[in-house]
Amino acid sequence: MIPLKYNVRNLRVRWKTTLMTILGTALLVASSCILFGLVEGLEYSLKVSGDPLDLIVLRKGSSNETTGGFETSKADQILTLPGIQRDPSGAPLAAKELLNIANGERANGTRNNLIIRGVQPGSRDLRPDFKIVAGRDFVEGRGECIVSKIVSRRYKGGQIGGLLYFGDKEQYRVVGIFTAGGSAAESEVWADLRDVEKNTGRDGSVSCVQIRAASLPDYEKLQKTINDDTQFKLEAKSEKAYFEDQSRMGLFLKAAGTLIAVLLTFGAMFAAANTMFAAVSSRTREIGTLRALGFPQSDILISFLGESFLLCALGGALGLLATLPLNLLTIETFNFGSFASISISFRFGWTVAAVAMIMTVAMGLFGGMFPALRAVRLEVIAALREL
Repeated sequence: MIPLKYNVRNLRVRWKTTLMTILGTALLVASSCILFGLVEGLEYSLKVSGDPLDLIVLRKGSSNETTGGFETSKADQILTLPGIQRDPSGAPLAAKELLNIANGERANGTRNNLIIRGVQPGSRDLRPDFKIVAGRDFVEGRGECIVSKIVSRRYKGGQIGGLLYFGDKEQYRVVGIFTAGGSAAESEVWADLRDVEKNTGRDGSVSCVQIRAASLPDYEKLQKTINDDTQFKLEAKSEKAYFEDQSRMGLFLKAAGTLIAVLLTFGAMFAAANTMFAAVSSRTREIGTLRALGFPQSDILISFLGESFLLCALGGALGLLATLPLNLLTIETFNFGSFASISISFRFGWTVAAVAMIMTVAMGLFGGMFPALRAVRLEVIAALREL
């Protein structure tokens, strides 16, 4: 058996090749984690961890809240239906909401579409991950708003005390900052429903109604009552089904992101394999020397594959460390469902990291095996003559 210190010394002597190989495999792991983490972050942002008893009511035939508007009178009738859960004060655990797509100015001077959501007190209780982390909640009727941490950082006037200006008729004073568990709500501005109605000239209409049923039988009865009523002409969807539909509407982004991730990952994989192939091929004479010293072919092959494994493992660990800071990074992209921007946070799970490492080690071993097999099968004299 070839001593392990022989491999360690080889890596030190050939430090340039060692460094290049480690950096190549680190690039593979980092690129895989970044791209697949971006796709996973997009999927997560279009989902929500809501209550299984939650329903969202839209105009029949509407695909999302921005196109699902209907009369406030119908919304008021829905809130009187039996089977809706009650809050501690005895009021229905439900909320009428109105969405407006406004063009806001970013801190860097560019402009982008932003969702302004007019909400009621029940809107917070219906979102379990909602939490105000700075400042206070807005007071109804004062033209105040609360914004997500992302909006606060990226939009002009988004800090507490600042003024979000969307035109002469629509502006809000920021009084608080909230988080919502990484869901799509973290790309929004929340204001009082009546203020949004007044500022947008949409009195008498809402975009949706959010309700929570008291029990599973009540949930099924509420959904059937709303969907079957020919006067309502509304559709009650489970919150899970609604966000799954929104996720499918973002299929283009996910498909494009996945395709790019796969192509770049395979490219990096073969680059790593090629690096290992070159590193081992250049050592054919060394392999011949080991053969001449009496080491069997199997020991030489195991020794060289061990080096390949070690190099790829070190490169993989370096690549994972390089991606850790990106867990704090959030980017903006366009949501084709709502025609507004949506914030996506990179999400690196253990599955993504494990798959990237496995691919790296596999391609490293794959790249090192074939030249090593070729070299150990050469006659000793022929191997010693190799350049």
